[in-house]
Amino acid sequence: MKNTILLKTLMPALLAAVICTYIVIQYNRFMTTPLSIAEPVAFVVEPGSNLKRVSQQLYEQNITPITPIHLRIYGRVNDLASKIKAGEYELSPSDTLPEVMNKLVSGKVIMNSLTIVEGMTAQSLIDVVAAHPKIKHTIEKAELSEVMKALGKPDVVGEGWFLPETYHFPTGTTDIEFLKRAYEQMQTVLKQAWEYRAKDLPYESPYEVLIMASIIEKETAVADERPEIAGVFVRRLEKGMRLQTDPTVIYGIRKNFDGNLRKKDLRTDTPYNTYTRSGLPPTPICLPSRESINAALHPAKGNSLYFVATGIDGRHIFSSNLADHNKAVRKYQLNKQ
Repeated sequence: MKNTILLKTLMPALLAAVICTYIVIQYNRFMTTPLSIAEPVAFVVEPGSNLKRVSQQLYEQNITPITPIHLRIYGRVNDLASKIKAGEYELSPSDTLPEVMNKLVSGKVIMNSLTIVEGMTAQSLIDVVAAHPKIKHTIEKAELSEVMKALGKPDVVGEGWFLPETYHFPTGTTDIEFLKRAYEQMQTVLKQAWEYRAKDLPYESPYEVLIMASIIEKETAVADERPEIAGVFVRRLEKGMRLQTDPTVIYGIRKNFDGNLRKKDLRTDTPYNTYTRSGLPPTPICLPSRESINAALHPAKGNSLYFVATGIDGRHIFSSNLADHNKAVRKYQLNKQ
């Protein structure tokens, strides 16, 4: 009888001890158990997802062996449930669920990258953006005119207006968000460069600088030659000479260009043919780099009016008169042919 009474007396305490032990074991398991993945994985928290949905996804995708209720309780107890941020996160095999929770609250999402290559056309850029798997595509037609409409600039010719550099962005960034960033970057760079331009240049506006920079970009990939190339074109403009630059001709016939520029192409008039028309072409012909913009605004001084490719390391020979230029053409071009 006494044993029965003693057992009844101790039962609540024993039950409480068992429950406490279970809770401690489960808490320690929750705090210390690593994720059940063999290598890092990308986990996406969709916009509008709550802690219940996120914890369920982690369990259903076999990222964690621990049931969802544990993470939900942890999140609510620590006032983290409403602080989860949408995005793509990298989860490591060594992560515990509390560490996962901290990542989701921190907002330190995976950053993707895309490099806009100097010298590419705006349409080529749009094609690259349209094919990027981490960018959300919202433009029905991946065409430059449609992009400019979406940017609120339907009357602006978009060629040249996206700054070449490497951009980092989170998964889910829209095509327009990405392109707007590159567009605004070019505007900023061009405006700042224009303010510090050299004196007495033959440009009436920053846009003409953008056009010139795009020609320089296509003429040479050698950094220290850019100011020299710019000097030649600036002196030609000042003397009323035609620029006579092949890249503008190619841009004007780009749909029919097969990689071989012929004499008939140089004689065929288009708005971009600088052999048949004086001055700058009507628009840029590619996306110019910061360096080409700076070269256009700070051309090298000198008296050269001509240049020809040597075929060696992408370099050119510069001449101040037609006779010397023709000699260079014979030496570096005609003899090779």
